[in-house]
Amino acid sequence: MDDKLNQLTLKQALEGLKEKKFSAAELHRSFLNRINLVDRKIFSFTEVVDQQKPKTKERPGILEGIFFAVKEVLSCKNIKTTASSKILKNYIPVYDATVVKKLSDLGAEIIGKTNCDAFAFGASTENSGFGPTKNPWDTSKVPGGSSGGSAAAVAADECIFSLGTDTGGSIRQPASFCGVTGLKPTFGACSRFGLLAMASSFDCPGPLGKTVEDCEIVFEIIKGKDENDATSVVYPKSWKKKQNLKIGLPREFFDDGVDSEVKNLVMQAAGTLEKEGHQLFNVSLPNTPFAVSVYYILVPSEISSNMARYDGIRFGGGRELLEDEVKRRIMLGTYTLSAGYFDQYYLKAASVRSLVKNDYLKTFENVDVILGPVSPTPPFGIGELIGNPLKMYLADVLTVGANLAGIPGLALPCGFTRNGLPVGMQVLGPHFSEDTLFDLGKQYQQITDWHKQKPKL
Repeated sequence: MDDKLNQLTLKQALEGLKEKKFSAAELHRSFLNRINLVDRKIFSFTEVVDQQKPKTKERPGILEGIFFAVKEVLSCKNIKTTASSKILKNYIPVYDATVVKKLSDLGAEIIGKTNCDAFAFGASTENSGFGPTKNPWDTSKVPGGSSGGSAAAVAADECIFSLGTDTGGSIRQPASFCGVTGLKPTFGACSRFGLLAMASSFDCPGPLGKTVEDCEIVFEIIKGKDENDATSVVYPKSWKKKQNLKIGLPREFFDDGVDSEVKNLVMQAAGTLEKEGHQLFNVSLPNTPFAVSVYYILVPSEISSNMARYDGIRFGGGRELLEDEVKRRIMLGTYTLSAGYFDQYYLKAASVRSLVKNDYLKTFENVDVILGPVSPTPPFGIGELIGNPLKMYLADVLTVGANLAGIPGLALPCGFTRNGLPVGMQVLGPHFSEDTLFDLGKQYQQITDWHKQKPKL
């Protein structure tokens, strides 16, 4: 049985451990064996923790025996945390990120750190200082980014679940490309403390799992107010379950720029939900075409400010070690914030951010959730867009709106292309509507089996 334990969902693993069908040591060994077998093909992990922690508590936590992976931008005490950049190749934090600590405090253990675009700047995990991660479904394709290693590790059954971060789609897009489930929480729902910041008004730590139910379990643990993060909030408890939801389909998410196979699979998924009693409505988010432009003015501006700390004095190496995409975004942001351009670019972009946010808020007055593709295309080839940064940035066109608005989004598998590549859909809701997204997502996964498909590595 040992060789199959790595395929368990979080819920199945918790039940199996409780019923003593297997031990934590057997589960750990199963993941290490899997990593040793397949990770050389996909490079999900930059660091693997092959030793279990000695038990110190008399009363085990509810996650005792569970092993999870952590994106390289989330600090882990006494474990190398490099942000997948050579400038931090020897950096070892002395504390855990809050979202990591909340899981560890309940007994969960880190199996390893996952590769990402350096400092999470990218949409393909090709910008890592240590080499690209490959898609488990087709190793000639990217796994998405920036949480590509986290998504690939879950898809390849190298961990039970993983933590990623979503600044402009960096959980949802890799989840879509790798055929797993991922949640971008409401901004402020999960603490950013211990996250190596990219853009402080956008960054959202969140889970990637094998099922919606797994993501829900993890989110319930990691959410909530943290005194170390002033932007975190006490999560409101006001959810009332609705049987039949009004689902909005934004015409801008299904226009001519979206691949026809992607469009058809997402519309089929919408049709499946309609048969379950939910209602479909055509809606419009008219400022969607401006979202990428706004995002790539505001985010590099925040990057420029946040990256100033990497001066090689207190920790890390010299700036000559920074990767090309990191340098590009610092320069873009510095330019935008410079005298003479701040009013022309930054302030205008901040105003349009409000318009994008209002599009969503107005739409949610008439529908409960919004449904659409995560990415306009299936997974693209490694090296295909790396020489064209502008085209790479446009890959975020359907995801950045949720980050500009600060709303939650759940990505889940909804089919495969003729070439066997995963396609995901995203369900977006108003602020703090994660329960509604989970409820709809679990319903979809009870009547479909796309999330149960496994890549052949």
